[in-house]
Amino acid sequence: MKGNVGTWSITVALAGFLFGFDTVVISGANKPLQELWQTSPLFHGTFIMSMALWGTVLGSLLGGIPTKRIGRKKTLFWIGVLFFVSAIGCAFAQDPYSFSAFRFIGGVGVGVSSVAAPIYISEITSPERRGRLVALYQFCLVFGIMIAFISNWALKGVGGMNDWRWMLGIEALPALAYTLMVMKVPNSPRWLILQKRDDESALSILAIIYKNMEVAKAKVSEIKQYISESNSDDKLFQKKYNRVLWLGFLIAFFNQLSGINFVLYYAPQILEQAGLGGSDSLLNSIAIGIVNLIFTLIGVRLIDKLGRRQLMIIGSIGYIFSLIMVGLCFQLDLSPTLLITFICLFVASHAIGQGAVIWVFISEIFPNRVRSYGQSWGTGTHWVFAAIITLVTPFFIDDEEGIFRNNLEVIYYFFAGMMVLQLLWVFFKMPETKGVSLEDLEKELIEEQS
Repeated sequence: MKGNVGTWSITVALAGFLFGFDTVVISGANKPLQELWQTSPLFHGTFIMSMALWGTVLGSLLGGIPTKRIGRKKTLFWIGVLFFVSAIGCAFAQDPYSFSAFRFIGGVGVGVSSVAAPIYISEITSPERRGRLVALYQFCLVFGIMIAFISNWALKGVGGMNDWRWMLGIEALPALAYTLMVMKVPNSPRWLILQKRDDESALSILAIIYKNMEVAKAKVSEIKQYISESNSDDKLFQKKYNRVLWLGFLIAFFNQLSGINFVLYYAPQILEQAGLGGSDSLLNSIAIGIVNLIFTLIGVRLIDKLGRRQLMIIGSIGYIFSLIMVGLCFQLDLSPTLLITFICLFVASHAIGQGAVIWVFISEIFPNRVRSYGQSWGTGTHWVFAAIITLVTPFFIDDEEGIFRNNLEVIYYFFAGMMVLQLLWVFFKMPETKGVSLEDLEKELIEEQS
């Protein structure tokens, strides 16, 4: 069998690049689309800006079904197809309704990718490397975000009134490349064993993962034993899974109540309101993307050394300080330079903490039998709150009708308060998962609760 774990992980993690690019590229088209179709804040928030997120909610909630039934690999392939169709459709859309429909399709791709990609990588890696290899998905995600900001800035003025078509349509190229590349990765060995498909293929893949045939044979036996000893019922919502259900829900809930998508999706508008208007707002958005990328890379490097909890603690403290300072910048009308500095600190705190941890943690805590459904539960929670926040944001920050347009600090103080709660949750309830096999985590988090 050709390839190695690193190559397979990077290939699948590129779904994260499409995820990041697709969700943030709309920021450059935000105001042009509202002016083009003269939409109200309600229509603009519901259809133009948040429709992709509602697709993401659907994709994440239902993504566990194809991930389990047809396999991680085939699901990852169809994700690429969805991104490609969405990019082409948005580029040629002639009205807000068809545009929203194609954004919805891309959102479905984002949602399913947040289920299938972390699961796949977690299942093909050893415990010692699992954290940083699954976190590659997040690294590619923020790389996609940065490239989206750069792409929007570079394409501004290329097509005149049709700039936004180029901004959204360019995604078709990486989507096509990813779709072709993912065809070369093998199936997940744990999925093959769980589905009783091809034990020989599973064994050969595990031999590559552990670089030792005897260890691979022992791992096959261990996986089979855990599957046979676990309850044959595939239902996720059982009493014995209460602990991991709450863990998956809360890490996703706090991820969105940090305000990260509020900042990323509406970065140009927020910066304009702070006095960094016009092309400067897009250029400063690139700075945010670069900070996000650098600190995500740091988080990826540290996640298997310091552990998931330590990164969450560091990130939570950074969140609280930076959000309070951003609020003060708006409240006291401090310089735009200070504001962009603290926004960058906020993004850095997210990148090294929640950003690096969330997909790794959710992909680890659920047992083999229900991992795909558990991943859907965690990512579905994440995207439900992301969609709600994106939907209501125009009502709060719209230049003319926003409730807090003259008091933006209130929003940031609210997010800071939520991050105090996150810090307490991490201290008292979040378990450490670094360096522990998926099967041993199942024993620790599930069996002792049953």
